[in-house]
Amino acid sequence: MAVSTRSRPRRRQTRAPSPRSTPEQIQDFRHNLPRLRLISVWLFLLVGMLGLGARLAYLQLFINDELKLRAEEQQAIQSTPRASRRQMIDLQGNVVAMDRVLYTLYVHPMLFKKPEAEIAEALSSVLDLSPSKLTQMFTAQESGIKLSTDISEETAKRLRALRLDGLDLLPSPQRMYPQGELFAQVTGYVDLEGAPGAGVELGYESQLLYDDPKAGEPTPMQQVTRDDLQMQLTIDSRLQRIAQEGLAATVAEFNAKRGALIVMDSRNGEIVTMAIAPTYDPNEYYNANIEYFKNWAVSDLYEPGSTFKPINVAIALEEGVISATESINDEGRIFVDGWPIQNVDFDTSGARGVMSITDVMRYSSNVAMVRMMQRLPRGDYFSWLQKLGLGDVTGVDLPGESSGQIKEKEQFVGGEIEAATTAFGQGFSLTVLQLAQLHATLANGGKLVTPHVVRGLVNAQNELTWKPERPTPKQVFSPETTRQVLAMMKAVVDDGTGSAAKVEGYQIAGKTGTAQKVTEYGTYGDQRITSFVSIAPVSDPRYVVLAVIDEPQGENAYGGTVAAPLVKKMLESLVVLEGVAPDGAIAPADEKAIEALE
Repeated sequence: MAVSTRSRPRRRQTRAPSPRSTPEQIQDFRHNLPRLRLISVWLFLLVGMLGLGARLAYLQLFINDELKLRAEEQQAIQSTPRASRRQMIDLQGNVVAMDRVLYTLYVHPMLFKKPEAEIAEALSSVLDLSPSKLTQMFTAQESGIKLSTDISEETAKRLRALRLDGLDLLPSPQRMYPQGELFAQVTGYVDLEGAPGAGVELGYESQLLYDDPKAGEPTPMQQVTRDDLQMQLTIDSRLQRIAQEGLAATVAEFNAKRGALIVMDSRNGEIVTMAIAPTYDPNEYYNANIEYFKNWAVSDLYEPGSTFKPINVAIALEEGVISATESINDEGRIFVDGWPIQNVDFDTSGARGVMSITDVMRYSSNVAMVRMMQRLPRGDYFSWLQKLGLGDVTGVDLPGESSGQIKEKEQFVGGEIEAATTAFGQGFSLTVLQLAQLHATLANGGKLVTPHVVRGLVNAQNELTWKPERPTPKQVFSPETTRQVLAMMKAVVDDGTGSAAKVEGYQIAGKTGTAQKVTEYGTYGDQRITSFVSIAPVSDPRYVVLAVIDEPQGENAYGGTVAAPLVKKMLESLVVLEGVAPDGAIAPADEKAIEALE
């Protein structure tokens, strides 16, 4: 059989032509090249799709929970879920604290649909930035450039009205205090995280917060359903401003360490003014000295000195160990348990001899006060101090109150010196506010009221819808005793050590105080704390005004020269703004009562 010599056609293999390739081979390679490219592209796409699918499966199946949590955190930060708080107003309805929303502006140049120069020109008309500065800032990065902070709601509206792409306004809720530093030690402040730092903001946080009725937790400002309730204070901003300015001027004049000025309504314990110096601006609490955050009239203790003498006289009268018409011998200087006790003016005036109880107050005799209180058994004296609340807190509705300090009963009763020093206001300590509370008992007929700065929650019609519960006032002195003590205190202002507090047309009762300060070593040093307390008017006693100036400098720095003039200025404003009618000369019956005491 014949075999054909013609061979089968071979499959052409696509390979890159070599230098020795024939023209036919080169033509075959060029013919098959598009097919190679197509296969390569498909292989690349297939690998990419497999990779993306694997990545998607990893994200959704393995780390889904983690990503969800991170997303929620980012969303929570951007929605600023800070609790909204009710407004705080003063007694006249003026806003003292309120919520506001400030904005931070971010820009994203990658999203601009207009030329950067045009956007910069538009933004410069709203922001305090030049177009050139804005254009320069746009080049920093493609997205998330912070342009401005603390943008007001009004400015934010103007920015939105520009209708520019690539702008992002993030809200930042903040607490604002329109009165600045005027109410700082009363209101306290709320920090940038929404946490209250002091004062009413801290003490009444649950009443100030708008609550979610479903969850029982504070809701973000953007979601809260607001009511018309406001937290009303007992403080009158008109008087508060006068008090704050007068106090600051006195502290500066005498280069003092600090000062406090309180006006209290003795009938119910409402604090009409509470001025503290130095103070701070709660809007910029982060720039303030942290020492100023505390209200030292509530938190710090001091020895009251002679301003406590009227309280001791009331105790002695109530116990019957003295009568308002009798006299006491003032030797000028005595020794008790080996310790010398003398009057401030002993070196110049010596012994005053026999003097009335009114003159004991008028001239602030230490020795006569010691002789008076020595008639009262020390155990009974100690019981009276406890009854008046010394060693306890007043119960004021401000955080950080300190309780007064008195000696242990065994120490007080065991030796004469403790009772002797207490007779003229030293050897124990209390707060400025507690001294005002005690003098309120002399003004209101003997009742121990609870000081407070919050009236309650009021609606748009100024009707109380909620008020704090307070203890029923406790009767500690009889009305007759308080009338007798007020008559004596009136003589202090008429022609005694408190004459600098006279107010024309009004009868004022008062008492000066100049006490040595205890050093860190427990001994009395050269520094002093001066004070003056007054009750006005005597014909219808209602207001207690107390000024305390800590460490005034100068040789003539006493209660009657430093604190009394400040109280006089406060009283002059108080009687006008509160509409207290002038009483001129007191009634004949009261005049006879004072003559009988003298």
